[in-house]
Amino acid sequence: MKPGIIVMSELRGDLAARVLEIQRRVDPRMAAELPPHVTITGSSGMGPISPAVSDEALCAALEPVALATKPFTVRLQPPMRFMQSTVVVMQIDPNGPIRALHERIKLSGVEYETARFTFTPHLTLSFYPELPRDVLRELLRVRIDEEISIDAIQAYRSIDLTRTKKVLDLKLVGS
Repeated sequence: MKPGIIVMSELRGDLAARVLEIQRRVDPRMAAELPPHVTITGSSGMGPISPAVSDEALCAALEPVALATKPFTVRLQPPMRFMQSTVVVMQIDPNGPIRALHERIKLSGVEYETARFTFTPHLTLSFYPELPRDVLRELLRVRIDEEISIDAIQAYRSIDLTRTKKVLDLKLVGS
C-alpha cells in the first residue's frame, strides 16, 4: 500500500463476510490489511491523501463532506482485471452520488497525490498475487447482485507496507 490515507466505505453484514471469504482464499495479504470495502479515493480520480495530513485536519475536512452527502446505494459490475493488471475488481458506475462524494472529498482542501487513473470506484477482490489461470477464471465468475449501501465513509492511514489503521469513521447524513 502506498503511503498516505485512503477513503472507503466498508461493507457490512453477510455481503462483507462473503467478500472477505473470497479475499482470504485468493489474496490473504489484502484480506489482512483492510476490511472489504468500496474504494472511493486513493487509487483513482485522486491519489492517496498526504501522510502529512493529521487525523484532526482530516476530520475537519471530511466532516462537512459527510454532513452534505446523503446515503445512497450502488451496484457492482462483474469482475474484471483492472487496466490489464493482475488486480481483480468489481467496478461501480462512476457517475451519480458516488462521483459527487468523490468530488466533495477532492475539493475538501486535503492535500493528495495525483492519481494514475481516472475515477473508477470499485470493490477489490484480489490485489497482490498473480492468480493461477483457473483461480482467475473462477474469480471472474463471481457475481454480487444486491445493492450496496454507502451510508458512511472511513479513512485508513498506511502504517507500513502491510499495516493500516482506521483513523476516521463518519456517517453520511445529507443535510
